[in-house]
Amino acid sequence: MARSQLYPLEVNPTTGEPFLRLPAPNENIIITPPRLSDELCLAPIINHPKVSVWLEGPPIPYLDEYALPWLKSLIEKTDAVLTELREEEKRNPDGPLKIVGDCPVRHLREVLEDGSDIYIGDLGINRAQLEEVLDKDERAKQVEVNNAKEIGDPTIRWTFGDYLAPSHHRRGIMSAAMKLVLEKWAVPRMGVRFMTGYTFAGNRGSVRVFEKSGFEFKRTLDSGKVVRGEHKILNYLEWTYQESEL
Repeated sequence: MARSQLYPLEVNPTTGEPFLRLPAPNENIIITPPRLSDELCLAPIINHPKVSVWLEGPPIPYLDEYALPWLKSLIEKTDAVLTELREEEKRNPDGPLKIVGDCPVRHLREVLEDGSDIYIGDLGINRAQLEEVLDKDERAKQVEVNNAKEIGDPTIRWTFGDYLAPSHHRRGIMSAAMKLVLEKWAVPRMGVRFMTGYTFAGNRGSVRVFEKSGFEFKRTLDSGKVVRGEHKILNYLEWTYQESEL
């Protein structure tokens, strides 16, 4: 029997929303597409000092007004992947599972006893910015080459970006989510074969998340990164696909 092109995503029978569920003991945590209703949920987490200190991308302090444009951009990407998969299923219902260029689920939510859920974090897959290439001009060239590679190319270098609400730290949630997305979606549905991990020096918790997900710490590096006026040293980790491990 042919599998749905959404496999291995489950689908909420009430809302039609696809999701991945974390394994025990965190089976009350699901990963879904972003929602516009997440608009007021981002700032309280991103601005928390236990989170903001380790983030590079978003402006700090993060204002509620920043969230909606960001969510719209994410939803556009995730909707495009879901539409691509649903159209493929219509065209070729008995065909092989299609390789796509992104993961359509990334927002972590805790499902409560009444069936409602609360937003607790984000886990996105992106093409790597190759911080390990220390020469800026050479890095820019290699990033351009990496970004130009076609979907499914096994030589694409990928990375994760993530954060989690401090209320849910130290429960193994993010490492379980990263491992789940890597094994259930990134490898079989995106053709991911090599990933890099970057964290700011001192962020031991994030290093452990990567390590528990199968990444190997390689070294610290100085790529000249400056974040909000502060020079940052990076931890650099790698993950390489090993068929026997999945």
